[in-house]
Order: sequence, then C-alpha cells, then structure tokens
Amino acid sequence: MHSMPSTGSVRFTTKGQVVIPNWLRKQFSIEAGTRCIVEATEDGILLKPVTAGLIRLGRGILKPKPGASGATPASERARHRKSERDLEDRHAR
Repeated sequence: MHSMPSTGSVRFTTKGQVVIPNWLRKQFSIEAGTRCIVEATEDGILLKPVTAGLIRLGRGILKPKPGASGATPASERARHRKSERDLEDRHAR
C-alpha cells in the first residue's frame, strides 16, 4: 500500500495566494470554494479547511440560546437545531 507524504512545498504568489497540493486537497476533502480558518502559531501559519464533514462532526455541540434552559420544549429545540443546520450548511459552501 502506498502511503501519502506528510510534507510538501508550495510558493506564494505576489498576491499572497498559494496552491494546496492535490494530495492534500483530496485527503481533507477540499473543493473549489472551501473556506479556511487561518491561524498564527508559534510554528508558523496554520490553515484549517472548514468542510461539510468537519461541520457535521461539530453539529449539536452549541448550547441553546441564552435564557433557554434544559427544560426547553421539544419544538423549540427542533427549531434551534434546524436554524443551526441551516447556518452551518451556508458556511460549508
């Protein structure tokens, strides 16, 4: 079985753009229009793609709106979950 390389080299354009190698785009399910979080770390620049799969993993971890307790009626929770999914789906594009 062929193992994927874990490092590679890229160049920045004069506009600061960089092309992510194809093997990384496939590994992380990065498609045209995928958004990315850019973070400064002690080691350099960290790019975190925000893909639909990543959003699905985090779905439901957000707490209900302030003032809503654990005794929120089922219909309110369902409405909140739907609005959360709609928001996440918009950001996944």
